[in-house]
Amino acid sequence: MKIAHIAVWVKDLENIKNFYIKYFNCICNDKYVNEKKGFESYFLKFEDDCRLEIMTRKDIKERNTNDDMYGFAHISISVGSKEKVDSLTEELEKDGFKIASYPRTTGDGYYESVVLDSENNRIEITI
Repeated sequence: MKIAHIAVWVKDLENIKNFYIKYFNCICNDKYVNEKKGFESYFLKFEDDCRLEIMTRKDIKERNTNDDMYGFAHISISVGSKEKVDSLTEELEKDGFKIASYPRTTGDGYYESVVLDSENNRIEITI
């Protein structure tokens, strides 16, 4: 078995789509629109064929907290090298994105950083 895709609700579909295309080299399908339900989505495909579905709908509400909550905590994207973790983290910070955790080696041996996208979704950047 393998995960077919993971989906996330977003407010600004086009902005988030462009974020993943620019920084993570995703390939995007044509937008799916269901006018009756007010639903729109894109599938973003990473180099290894893993897919992220970004979705929006008029009636989705924001979370009222920035606290950690049960449920999915982040996605982790492998960029291939320590140098790429460093340079991408630096580029994202320069472009105004909040760095939640600067590049470091974790206690369990992973080299990673954590950045927040424009909607505060946590993205772990790792080797």
